[in-house]
Amino acid sequence: MPRHEFQPGRLVAGVFLGLAGVVFAGDAGGLWHTPWFVVIPMVVGGLCLAGAAGIVTKGIRLRRRRDRGPGAGARQRTPV
Repeated sequence: MPRHEFQPGRLVAGVFLGLAGVVFAGDAGGLWHTPWFVVIPMVVGGLCLAGAAGIVTKGIRLRRRRDRGPGAGARQRTPV
């Protein structure tokens, strides 16, 4: 069982921000020339995709929780 729930929105945001870092690092290292404004659509697009992935994930989780019924997600406590 995983220790935390999977959050694809954060994964998408991390990938796009990491890609922006690689683009600027390649420019700083002299591997290629990147205009300063290229990264803006990359980051904004990545954040929009991350938001969409987060909304879809939340909708799926709410639907699954609703289909299970009330109290189905609560952990059962064992008496000590």
